[in-house]
Amino acid sequence: MTTELRVLDPSEWDRWFATLELAFGGLAEEPEERALWRDLTECGRSLAVWEGASPVATAGAFSFRLTVPGGASVPAAGVTMVSVAGTHRRRGLLTSMMRRQLDDVRAAGEPLAVLTASEPVIYGRFGYGAATWSQRTVIDTTRVRLDVPAGTDAVSLRMVPLAESSAVTEAVYARMVPRRPGMLARRPGWERLPLLDPPGSREGASPRLCVLAERDGEVVGYAYYAIKPDWSWAGADGAVTVHELYGLDPAAEAALWRFLCSVDLTSKVRVNSVPVDSAWQHLVSDVRRCEPAVREALFARLVDVGAALEARTYQAPVDVVFEVADAFCPWNAGRWRLSGDAKGASCSRTSDAADLALSVRELGAAYLGGTSLAALASAGRVTELREGALAEASLAFGSPVAPWLPHGF
Repeated sequence: MTTELRVLDPSEWDRWFATLELAFGGLAEEPEERALWRDLTECGRSLAVWEGASPVATAGAFSFRLTVPGGASVPAAGVTMVSVAGTHRRRGLLTSMMRRQLDDVRAAGEPLAVLTASEPVIYGRFGYGAATWSQRTVIDTTRVRLDVPAGTDAVSLRMVPLAESSAVTEAVYARMVPRRPGMLARRPGWERLPLLDPPGSREGASPRLCVLAERDGEVVGYAYYAIKPDWSWAGADGAVTVHELYGLDPAAEAALWRFLCSVDLTSKVRVNSVPVDSAWQHLVSDVRRCEPAVREALFARLVDVGAALEARTYQAPVDVVFEVADAFCPWNAGRWRLSGDAKGASCSRTSDAADLALSVRELGAAYLGGTSLAALASAGRVTELREGALAEASLAFGSPVAPWLPHGF
């Protein structure tokens, strides 16, 4: 049978989402999760490949605003819910969806597309590069102590019911968004995501809890967490799992970490995702007892090279000509002159000789400042054509704080 690629009609959502669930192992999402994703799905930005009355491939996009170096909030398509039925592999369905999707993103005037990848090897050929990194750790609170900064004792903590927490926690989150590249501004509806706590997904842990950090009557931080009780012959051996933690200043953040590391009847704190420069590792007495691990998180793709490079600032002056290869989005291919500093930038076509040669994938990896162009050059993925250009551009593209994706999508 022939296949047809078309935009998703809202009436088709259940069949479309069931196709996605099957491709990801066949387990149905919890009803609360399913309801949230149905409400958040932008059907006009979602695609399905149909074979007769059956969807056999899916893809979607969310309309995000992403913080870039310099603090600007830039429109970005959040590519999501990508799947191809196992019976329909190697027929070009994924390529056709990626082609349609990036054409649509360009037409919408969004300079960036971003995604998280269940299988990272898939997306490099479409120009996506690993742009942010995430750290996970297990803090052994029986063997590690915290050395907190001055002012921590002035921060008070208060438990609040999860259902009543959103207004104050979202206000804190909104203040954090411009501070770090990779952060996503939450559009209406997305404030429900941190509250999502279906019983079937708790794995024996408590319902999600919320603690607020306050100073002089103002909320200056919060943490969402859960406790999983456990016992050994020696006694209590429970674990605290941190779902979200933000402090508006060092003392507020330290107060939250200290609280979570001292919860009664627990011996460890599990942290699934924090920035690689997160403060916790400088508060603990022995980071080796925490065994931090790092992996890539957000993949970025420059859909409009000129607009994307102009949208961010640069931590050192830069004037460099890139020779960009982009077979999948050929409108990006060719030479681009980037001139910029901490105040702003311009990027336009040029016929001048190139200083650096790379693909759009490498530009995506370096875009948020989490992967250096020099590191990519050491792997042979960036070529220096003018002596000194690599050091200049690598320094300029960096970020004083590590980029980080706050949550999945």
